[in-house]
Amino acid sequence: MTVHFSGPVQTGHRHPMGIAHAIASNPLRSKADLELAFHQLAKPLIPYYSSGGARLALGVTGAGYAPEVAQMEGFSRVMWGVVPLIAGGSIDEELLQLCLKGIANGTDPGHEEYWGKAADYDQRLVEMAALGFALSIVPERIWLPLSPKARQNFYNWLSQINEHPVYDCNWLFFHVLVNTGFNKLGLPFDKEQMEKNLQRIEQFYLEEGWYADGAGGHSDYYVPFAIQYYGLLYAKLMSEEDPERAARFKKRAGQFAEQFISWFAEDGSAIPYGRSLTYRFSQGAFWGALAFADVEPFSPGVLKGLFLRHLRWWFKQPIFTNDGVMTIGYTYPNLIMAENYNAPGSVYWAMKAFLPLALQEDHPFWAAEELPLPELPGLSVQKAPHMVICRQPESGHIAAFNSGHLTTNEHTHTSAKYEKFVYSASFGFSVPRAEWGLSQGAFDSMLALSEGDNLYRVRRRNEETSISGDLLAARWKPWQDVEVTTYILAGLPWHLRIHRIETARELEAAEGGFALPLDQSLTVIEQEGAVAARSGFGVCGIAGIMGYGQAELLRVQSNTNLMHARTAIPTLRAQLKPGVHVLVSAVYGEPGACESFSIQDWQKKFKITVEADCLRLTGLPGNELIVEI
Repeated sequence: MTVHFSGPVQTGHRHPMGIAHAIASNPLRSKADLELAFHQLAKPLIPYYSSGGARLALGVTGAGYAPEVAQMEGFSRVMWGVVPLIAGGSIDEELLQLCLKGIANGTDPGHEEYWGKAADYDQRLVEMAALGFALSIVPERIWLPLSPKARQNFYNWLSQINEHPVYDCNWLFFHVLVNTGFNKLGLPFDKEQMEKNLQRIEQFYLEEGWYADGAGGHSDYYVPFAIQYYGLLYAKLMSEEDPERAARFKKRAGQFAEQFISWFAEDGSAIPYGRSLTYRFSQGAFWGALAFADVEPFSPGVLKGLFLRHLRWWFKQPIFTNDGVMTIGYTYPNLIMAENYNAPGSVYWAMKAFLPLALQEDHPFWAAEELPLPELPGLSVQKAPHMVICRQPESGHIAAFNSGHLTTNEHTHTSAKYEKFVYSASFGFSVPRAEWGLSQGAFDSMLALSEGDNLYRVRRRNEETSISGDLLAARWKPWQDVEVTTYILAGLPWHLRIHRIETARELEAAEGGFALPLDQSLTVIEQEGAVAARSGFGVCGIAGIMGYGQAELLRVQSNTNLMHARTAIPTLRAQLKPGVHVLVSAVYGEPGACESFSIQDWQKKFKITVEADCLRLTGLPGNELIVEI
């Protein structure tokens, strides 16, 4: 069914059990289950297509580009699932015909739903990539059924990408994917620009399979769900035309997988970190892309287990509207955490996770028995993303300790998304709701500093950083005359933080622990200079060892945390006169019952002594750090 653009209507597509319940009940064990999951996500969208099929209008919230571009984006992002579904031999005729109509009308300059002329750095250039991929692997369904005029219009519209620059980051691959599609069809393509882009992407390579998302950029989920993902598509599609580069992309993907696997817990959840987290289960799309490109850093059963558990975890989260449309947010609808480029249809970049539908039933990925995670180290030092990943097998808790970065950007909530001291797959992280006070700031896993005006500054970028085993260090300057050197001794459930602060101004300091989700079972544990709280979810606490004046449990404003709508943050406070100060705290976080927890248990893990002009820290079993006082 299609409707005029006047707006969405309710139809009979709603599942009798409710869409969210139906998706959560999908066992996700087989290719047939994954096909069902695609239909469960795609069918609720059909009433929201425009009458010409070229636009998908899923809401009225805005983005940094015009609504008609956002609606084109929604159309294109669903194609990331439609294309592998078709390639694997399954056809949803209703959806396919709607997509063909949309392509014909969206690329026709004479049609009212024409997608329009692209400009430099245009969002349309992003969305061309899925269509270029479609031309590469399912031309018989996406290209040949079009009339000769529609094919020419389609080609002309996509060719605009060869006339405009894109951002100097993962966007360079969009040009590559479109021109790969042209090449596969024997159409004219821009080989010179394609090669130039691929060579530029090469300059983003760091080490051990990691890239930066642009020169000096962050290494976040844009590595697995963009740069590595597109590299694997290219390696599969262009293995004969460009065998050397294809082999290099595959090798790096295997190296990357050996570190990236540590970002995933046994239950399928992943560490929330960085921007664009509203793309949700695209976090795990890389595992399916490995199978698509026949790269096996682990056995097919391990890859299959990683991939399917991740989807199962996501489909149990309340991320859908009542009629089955995916919302903006992370584990629940949340616009506070969204970026300026998150339109209602943007979230369907998550459809990248359906790439294994392109594989045949007898492919080793689908034929294998699902296996659990292999044995992983309790501590994984990953210098390219500036991380030390810690695992606590008994609780299933994983967390990424972060030394921080030398650069920053203007994306939404950059400090919260890239500069917290630790990111947890269980407790999530928080973003500020506004700039006034600790409750609105929600400064979990951060040191927040104020001049007494209730406006707080946190770390945004660093002057220098280092990682040595489980010890992370960073020097940062929230003001020109305030210098903070931060040391973190990583570990779970306890970790240690030390800040040496040299300030020319009087400051108030607040040190936040993990954000604990609230429920009716909440109990608060208070001792002198320390505070912890227990809820049905777990325990979070913080103990002031040196330099702090008070401890309190701050109930921060709702919807600031990405994973839990209502949270409280154990927090230490301090008053700092001009001069040099050393603040030392022990921070606890553990999901589950934690029945043996004591707020003073940090003393069993860390030994701290104060000597004449220095602080000596010994972390069991023996790391030693000396900080001048």
